[in-house]
Formats: sequence, structure tokens, C-alpha cells
Amino acid sequence: MSNITRLFDFPYYQLEKNNLSDCLVTKYNGEWIKTSTQEYINKANAISRALLRLDVEKNDKIAIISSNNRTEWNVMDIGALQVGAQTVPIYPTISEDDYEYILNHCEAKYCFVSDAEVLRKLNVVKSKLTFLKEVYSFNEIDGCKNWKELLVLGEDNSNQDIVETRKENVTPEELATIIYTSGTTGKPKGVMLSHHNIVSNVLDSSPRIPFEEGSSRALSFLPICHIFERVILYIYQYYSVSIYFAESIDKLSDNIKEVKPTVFSVVPRLLEKVYDKIIEKGSELTGIKRKLFFWSVDLGLKYEPYGANGWWYEMQLKLARKLIFSKWQEGLGGNLTVMVSGSAALQQRLSRIFAAAGMPVMEGYGLTETSPVITVNDTRNYGFKIGTVGKPIQNLEVKIASDGEIICKGPNVMMGYYKDEKLTNEVIYDGYFHTGDIGEIDSQGFLKITDRKKEMFKTSGGKYIAPQLIENTMKQSLFIEQIMVIGDGEKMPAAFIQPNFDYIKSWAAKEGFDIGDLNEEIICNERVIMKIQDEVNLYNEKFGNWEKIKRFELTPTVWSIDGGELTPTLKLKRKIVKEKYQKLYDKIYNN
Repeated sequence: MSNITRLFDFPYYQLEKNNLSDCLVTKYNGEWIKTSTQEYINKANAISRALLRLDVEKNDKIAIISSNNRTEWNVMDIGALQVGAQTVPIYPTISEDDYEYILNHCEAKYCFVSDAEVLRKLNVVKSKLTFLKEVYSFNEIDGCKNWKELLVLGEDNSNQDIVETRKENVTPEELATIIYTSGTTGKPKGVMLSHHNIVSNVLDSSPRIPFEEGSSRALSFLPICHIFERVILYIYQYYSVSIYFAESIDKLSDNIKEVKPTVFSVVPRLLEKVYDKIIEKGSELTGIKRKLFFWSVDLGLKYEPYGANGWWYEMQLKLARKLIFSKWQEGLGGNLTVMVSGSAALQQRLSRIFAAAGMPVMEGYGLTETSPVITVNDTRNYGFKIGTVGKPIQNLEVKIASDGEIICKGPNVMMGYYKDEKLTNEVIYDGYFHTGDIGEIDSQGFLKITDRKKEMFKTSGGKYIAPQLIENTMKQSLFIEQIMVIGDGEKMPAAFIQPNFDYIKSWAAKEGFDIGDLNEEIICNERVIMKIQDEVNLYNEKFGNWEKIKRFELTPTVWSIDGGELTPTLKLKRKIVKEKYQKLYDKIYNN
């Protein structure tokens, strides 16, 4: 069996073991179109031959901006890497200014876009793009070259020998991709990852995911331009897992029912929404059905792995799975055996309830700079512990620095930030990569994240506040969609809260009172404010007096990526949120 040392080795490795008929599957015009492993390789080679005919040199940059995950993305990725070029995936919803900055900063020669909206944004700044030669689109768009022209240009295989030579000359230590992290501050940073960085991460973390080779089916919907989903796609290819691409987040529940996946990756925010919907549906039940539903939920929230709660609990859980949780499984396609979660902290209640329901969520931890996996839970061999992000993957050293920061060294640590040695030296020194996260490793080797080093703050009384911990706890309320804890240098912690408007409307209707239709009206309603105060009081109980949220203000706007309050992985852009609600901040602290 051939060795995998570069990213384009994965499809060939899969072909040697299994020529899957549904290696990559995308929906076009209402129909799932399958691409086999062999076709995937054939198309990637056609793209490589075409790129040579377009004079793509070694180390040229090829940008890909796609609003959805799709077969074309993977074909382009392999096709470009084989000729020694590098792919630069760009997040579609960032601003036109960021498009301009990234495409000029990486000196992209060609850019591939998915659809008319991405093309429109690109065209706004196209005249300022110094290095860009041509734009191709995946969808058919009038006035734009289509990527299929390259498949035609590459049909003639007379230069395949040059492709093979180029492939042979790509070494594992060479740059494979530059991933620009949106970051919560300033200009995007270009993280340089080599073939070896990513390949080692795939091979070292893949033993943690329980796959039946060749018979698993994945649904992919997290953005492939992020290293988390991209590495998971390489892991799927390594294990010969069939990959189905969801049409969009909006169509997710339909796609889950059609594809019936055995695995998919999630971000905590998505699981929170799934859980809230299930609870909402359960609340509409009556009589014995309602009692059984909430008995099962209460049982699930007490779940501990490996039968730690004893035989009587396990007996009850068996019954709950049969009567209630089996319906949850059906709602998620009926075949789901595992979910992998990353990008932000997962609430423990979600870890417990989904594991109790027979669909465990394996929480992991990592950064773009570490390709990304540092640690991950695994249900087997006692490798799963709720409230932790698992144990470090093999070949990686993880330790806690004297100030509590998580630092690591291993083959997955990035080459550095593109064109920014100063910034690189700020995070890689003394032989370790410094994550900026605070954590602890317990006696069994499990890592627990306690906060972001940069996000912790001190009140004027000198007390440290870890905002993420408080925010995650408060978001367990069905009435709170988003929350940001504030109070750096102030006398007490407070919060901006974006209410869950949909839930509040249905709650008010059930309670039989009018709160109005506009968000501006809802946040001024006395009963709404009192209800959210009750919720805050309830969750405040979990914290020390100095950490309790003493005051809050409700915001009328729904926080979003497009609105600028959230990063593409749904993390808070604290600086921007604070600037946006400066008046509310002043009101809270009477400035």
C-alpha cells in the first residue's frame, strides 16, 4: 500500500483500497450526482494538465471561494496541489475589502468562485487585484468562464508526464495551503500549512474516529474553507467514507433525512439549536407522552459514560432510548453513530444528552495554526470524558505553561504566518506553539479548556472573569440566543443579551399576552425583561459573587456573520459587539 505523505496522495490511497462509486456526492437541480474515486482522480488530473497549459508555475496561488461544499472544490484542491501550486480557500461571506486584501496578499493568479453572489463581490474589487489573471465559476454564470472549460482543456493527456514530474517534485515539507483566519481583531492572518502539517494531523487523529472502512457515509456542511472540515474530509477519504455535501445549512434537516449519514461534524451552536428545537417540540406534547419525554431528558442530562451511574440507571436509559431517544435518532437520519465537534466549547448538557441518546458528540480542540487537531475525545478505550476536549493525539506534546496557557509541539504546528515573521515569533518560541488558550490537564491526561487568555479580564476590584464560561452557561436558557459578558476594568460584570426572538414569541403566545412583532418592541416589554432576569438569576447561582451578571441590556439586532458580530465559526467579535452597543455599555456603567 502506497505511503501518504502529501495531500494529493489520499485519493490514490483510497483507489488502491476501494473504488467507491459515491466517493463525492453533490446535489444539482434536485438530484444527487455521484463521483467515483476513479472519476475524482481523472478530473483532478485533467485540472492539473489544464493548469500547466495556463502556465501555472510551482508555488503559484490558486484561490477558491465557495458558498457551499461541493465536489468541484475537492477536484480543484487535488488538481492544483499536484502541480506544486498552493490552494488558498477564502470564506465567502467576508467583506469585499477582505477579498481584496487576501487575494493581493497571497498574490493569487487564478480564482474559482461558486456562484453569482461571490462573483459579484469579487467584481467590486477586481480592478484592484494586481496578480489575478482569470476567474472561473463552478455554477454556469453569463459572462464568466466556467471551470468545465479547464476539464476540456485538460482532456488531451499528452502532458500527463509533466504532471507526474511535478507531483514527484512536491516534498512533504513544502507549503500546501494558506488559510486566512478571520480573527477577532484586525487584518486576516495567512496561516501557512505544509503537506506534512496536514497529512500528519489526518493520520495522527484518524484513529480516534470509529469508522467502518468503506461502509460509512458522511454529510459535510461546515465550511470546507476552514481547516477543521477540510481535515475531516481528508480523514473520510483515508477511511473510504462516502462524502455527501449538504446543499446549505437551511436545507440541512432535509439533506440529513435523504442521506441518512453515519457521521458528521458540527459546531456547538448548531447542536444547541437542534436541542432547543427538540425541547420545543417536546413541550407541545401532553399527558403521559409529555411526562415520558421530560423523564427521558432529565435522565439524559445525568448521563455518565461507561456505566458509571450503575445498573439501575442503565436499565432506565435502555427504556428511554427505546421510547424517546430512538425518535431523536430518526430525526437525524436514523444511522448516526458519532458527531465530531470543534471550534468552540460544547455545553456539558449537550455532551450528556446526545451520548445518552446514542449519538455521542466527540469534542475536540485545535486551531488553524495546528492543522487543527490537538486533542479529541474517543468513546473507545475509556477515551471519552464529559467536560473535556479529550486527550492529545499521537506524536504531539501538549503541556500547560506556568501562566496556565496551553502550549504544544509536533508535526502539525504551522510553518508560520505568510509574510509575517514578527507575528510568527509571537506565537512560536522556546520550541512550542502558544495557543492563547488557558487550560488544565487532569490526572488521566484529559485536557480541559478554561478560557481564552486574551478574553479573560479583571474587574476594578482585581477579580478575574472568564467570560466564555459564563456565556456558555447562560446560553443554556431557551430565552437567550447570544450573550457577551462585559466589564473589563469596571466594578462588576454585566452583559449584552440577544434574546431568542422566535422562542420568546411562541412563549408569549402560549402565556396569552401580546409582546408586539418588532424586535425593538419585544426588548422593551416588561414581562420579557423580567423573564430574562429570572433566567440570568437562575444561572448566576453557578458562579461566585464577583462573577455574577449584575446588569444586562437586550439588543434588538440578531447577531450574525453578515452583521459582523460573529466570526465565520460563530465566535463573538467582542471588540465589534462592544463598539456597536457602546450606548448600552455606557447606560449599564452610567458613564
